[in-house]
Amino acid sequence: IEIMRGTLRTLVSRSACAYPLVRGSLRRKPSAIRALQPLLDVPGMISLGGGMPNAQTFPISSIELTLKDKNSPNPIKVKINENETKAALQYSASHGLPSLTAHLRALQTTVHGVSFSDNDLIVTNGSQDGLAKAFEMLLEPHVDTLLVETPTYSGSLAFLGPASINLQGVRTDEHGMIPADLRSVLDGWEAANPGRKKPRVLYTIPTGSNPSGGSLSEARKHEIYELAVLHDLIILEDDPYYYLDFGSGLSPSLLSIDERAQGSRVLRFDSFSKLLSAGIRVGFVTGPPELVSRIELHTQATMLHTSGVSQAVVSKMFDHWGGVQGFLSHTEDVTGFYRERRDAMVAAVKLHLGEMVEYVVPKAGMFLWMKLKGVEDSNYLIMEKVRGFEKERRGDKGCLRISVSSLIIPLFRLALLVAIAVNSGTVLSAICPIPSELALIFAGS
Repeated sequence: IEIMRGTLRTLVSRSACAYPLVRGSLRRKPSAIRALQPLLDVPGMISLGGGMPNAQTFPISSIELTLKDKNSPNPIKVKINENETKAALQYSASHGLPSLTAHLRALQTTVHGVSFSDNDLIVTNGSQDGLAKAFEMLLEPHVDTLLVETPTYSGSLAFLGPASINLQGVRTDEHGMIPADLRSVLDGWEAANPGRKKPRVLYTIPTGSNPSGGSLSEARKHEIYELAVLHDLIILEDDPYYYLDFGSGLSPSLLSIDERAQGSRVLRFDSFSKLLSAGIRVGFVTGPPELVSRIELHTQATMLHTSGVSQAVVSKMFDHWGGVQGFLSHTEDVTGFYRERRDAMVAAVKLHLGEMVEYVVPKAGMFLWMKLKGVEDSNYLIMEKVRGFEKERRGDKGCLRISVSSLIIPLFRLALLVAIAVNSGTVLSAICPIPSELALIFAGS
């Protein structure tokens, strides 16, 4: 038990790692009704205690999907049968539909070498949902400090700010988080931060980082993992762009490194948003059972479970593709699509922005991170003139993030705006008004 500034917390030990669970997470107990859910999977079981609506009243009897066929102009019809639809429409286990979790376990074992005798998995409402629950589980407001990349994902910052979590930035470059800077922060923590608790949790987006586009090399991943062991850190590996790797193959994940080391200190967050559908809202968390079970308890108390229909759709797509290998083939097609968009965007930036910007060609993901030369704050260009770009909210005020995912509109308009911003202090809207229909929109158009 650890007591600090009047805050009571328990370190849950497993293997060589201790998990600093906050008091609110420790107080979570299994829902009495949710605890009965696994019994409903017993063949022949009829439950009178769960409060489940009778499926005969559901107006939907089955669901049919129309899937694209890359080898034919004709679409493919795939049906979710009546029994599968009934299960999807009914209350289900908080950790996920069995049909889907079976596919996900096979995926994690195939790609990351995960053994589920030592790990667990839960389906979440997109990876953002899992991240929020993990932050709440491990970080005490006003007390704990989270190690984050600089810059880092604005969606996570949107949760961490109001939650009053202290943040400690670690510098990055085109290869992701810089291990030497992480070492410097950790080794010098007591001297630089007298009286403040040393960080125990590291948050990283290792592949095609949002917004910087940087990707950790395998060597850096090993360095960072070794520092995590040395300083007893829990690693939150947020990797929604993992399969969008433009190199020769998938890089070993931090989870796979942890699995080989039997360290049990990595909690991994995956998402189907960039691979199947953003609106379907299906992600999943893989890692030590002690941590995954706490996320499950949080799920029981808030949303019960991720949408059964969304889970059934994802599961049926895995069925149609023949399991993991078919899914991996699909991700290769998606990666090829974004590689072409990346190349076209880089060519357009080179042509229209030239020497006005600095950037590194991303090796993975969906984003090109640019520094605007001579522009101290890009906020006006983004918020008023170029909606669809994103500016990092913490530092790097003269930078822009461009998503390469959608139709490329010529960048000469942005080049004009940047040139005006650099060479004149005049209000841009008075010089170069841009109708909304001509605005540079690279995401969602």
